[in-house]
Amino acid sequence: MQQLKEILRRHWGYSEFRPLQREAMESILRGRDSLVVLPTGGGKSLCFQVPAVRMPGMAVVVSPLISLMKDQVDALVECGVAAARLDSSQNTQEQERALAAIRRGALKILYVSPERLMTDSFLRFLKPRPLSLIAVDEAHCVSMWGHDFRPEYRRLGRLKAEFPHTSIHAYTATATAQVRDDIVRQLGLIDPEILVGSFDRANLIYSVERRTDVVDQVRAVLDRHANESSIVYCIRRADVDDLTAKLLRAGYRAAAYHAGLADDVRKRAQDAFIKEEVDTIVATVAFGMGIDKSNVRAVVHAGMPKSLEHYQQESGRAGRDGLDAECVLLHGSGDYGVWKYIIEQSESEESRRIALAKLNDIAAYASSVTCRHRTILDYFGQDLEGDSCDACDVCFGDLELADDALVTSQKILSCVYRLDQAFGADYTAGVLTGSRDRRVIERGHDKLSTHGLLADQTKKRVRAWIEQLVGQGYLEKRGEYSVLAITKRGWQAIRGDETPRLLKPSDRERKRVSDDSWEGVDRDLFDTLRRLRREIATEKNVPAYIVFGDTALRDMARRRPSTPDGFRAITGVGEAKARQYAEIFLAAIRESCRSRGIELNVDPSIRSVPKPTRNKRHARPTVNLAKQLIFARFERGESIASVAADIGKPYDTVLGHLLEYIKANNITSPEPWVDTRTFDQVAKTAHEVGVARPMKILRMLRDKSDAAIGFDKIQICTACLQNQDDA
Repeated sequence: MQQLKEILRRHWGYSEFRPLQREAMESILRGRDSLVVLPTGGGKSLCFQVPAVRMPGMAVVVSPLISLMKDQVDALVECGVAAARLDSSQNTQEQERALAAIRRGALKILYVSPERLMTDSFLRFLKPRPLSLIAVDEAHCVSMWGHDFRPEYRRLGRLKAEFPHTSIHAYTATATAQVRDDIVRQLGLIDPEILVGSFDRANLIYSVERRTDVVDQVRAVLDRHANESSIVYCIRRADVDDLTAKLLRAGYRAAAYHAGLADDVRKRAQDAFIKEEVDTIVATVAFGMGIDKSNVRAVVHAGMPKSLEHYQQESGRAGRDGLDAECVLLHGSGDYGVWKYIIEQSESEESRRIALAKLNDIAAYASSVTCRHRTILDYFGQDLEGDSCDACDVCFGDLELADDALVTSQKILSCVYRLDQAFGADYTAGVLTGSRDRRVIERGHDKLSTHGLLADQTKKRVRAWIEQLVGQGYLEKRGEYSVLAITKRGWQAIRGDETPRLLKPSDRERKRVSDDSWEGVDRDLFDTLRRLRREIATEKNVPAYIVFGDTALRDMARRRPSTPDGFRAITGVGEAKARQYAEIFLAAIRESCRSRGIELNVDPSIRSVPKPTRNKRHARPTVNLAKQLIFARFERGESIASVAADIGKPYDTVLGHLLEYIKANNITSPEPWVDTRTFDQVAKTAHEVGVARPMKILRMLRDKSDAAIGFDKIQICTACLQNQDDA
């Protein structure tokens, strides 16, 4: 396990295992089959990726979507792990390169679709290869009881017979006990270790609202997360198109995604979202399963989802990096009927029975006044620790119980009875609030004793109360036109034997999301690093979060390291990424802090953001004794290489000390470390593109001349040029 911990640090930049990761890895090392259920963002992939690096042979990972495989492989390669994929999107040359790497034994991890894996020819190809393990990702797709059942996954049950000496491990984020049992049975797992983590995502802040003005409600969420990534889910394609158009007209960077769009249009939308060219993707549930984007800060459901499993999975696409994120469910009276129609048209009889039961569960969730985290955990058979989750609208006190809920409920139920249980919610709400609509008067309903009983309330609020009574089982909707009818439980409320819970909107200000996770982070520096990350990702044609996640960028903007050693201490910075990115990110950090008078190398235990003091950029910082001795060597004109050799430190570390020395002493000439001719070349280019862009200077100089100038020399030159500008 100590070796695995070192692999985790070296490749992924993490120092500790997350809950159940250690146990999952131990199962693999013992060669015992396993089923691992961890919430989205809980680190499922690392459970098999880390042991695969350690063990001899190649791990085969079954994954259902091409985009998911591509993201995973790109991320592994960035971390220095030999990985590849085989899928239908690759051309012949790409597939042949992957096959050749398998033949050479050069791969540690291979991602493949179930369709490709289960062909006879590919199974024969794999048979003689030494396999370390087989991992089935998104394993809930095996089960008919799962929310994303895929028939092709059922064929994976053959793997145990084909590879009897290779352990098989199933991973999923969402599985009830029934689904877990089905996964074990369908895959033929032998005495598997079953590890089920908590389904509670404490960093997700849940709230539920009645849908009134969907555009305004969605915009309110997006405005709380300006310039951050968000997903908005709609039930119907037409809703996606309409909402996207309205957001675009209002100036939001948004794109639409649904199955009715052409393949290339969907791909462009998905790529733009991944590359952070747009902030918001508006989509049907066709979007998301293949997205490994870690920094989604908000997920809004503009309509009620199909089940609590779907909601847990879809809302779980927020905050996968462990930072706070917001999940808002907007629901309306027609959502239940829309889903019921879809289910009845498209499902088999057995599947329809299961789906309708799950639809009732999500409808109850939407109308409940119970802690959102507790309700979700109860559904999956788990308990919430403590009395409050401190992360939902109920526990925040955003919702308050209406006064005299029993009397109000009796008025509503009585009105339904007086209307002969023959009208819908909207009409009933109108009668209760004293509507003088022509239809009400023509039918004589303005003469009913219940007409105007709730005239002191808005129709919108009364309509919401009716839906709450439906959700709690006191009323039900019947027939094609969803007319209201009183249930057995409703008659108990009329008699006063039961008291419904009715909500009224709270006047309290909504709790701000993500304040805690921003503590100590310099926002300006974070934005600078985010732009730099996007530039690098665009050049490499990979998603921005594969370069670095938001967690790493916030840690950089909190600690503000100036040396390679400090950079390696950042959460999420492994050795491969440190080699690739330390120079350019450290240069950006130094420049941002220098220009605003913000100190570098902040102790991570000190969380507050220091305020820049007047003229701080011209003050000479204090240095410790070790740095004073190194600075003395630079005073004597010693080279970086000689100092590094004498003190036993890496070249990059000593370069960082030299840059600090130049800044601390306001040095404007780079000699003896850089000759005058080179300095003039750098200075000329810097005047064209800006002193604060050393990487751009490097690229331009390479384009202009065959003579390469090292990035270390460019950093030294720009440090001197900055001092000239400040003089």
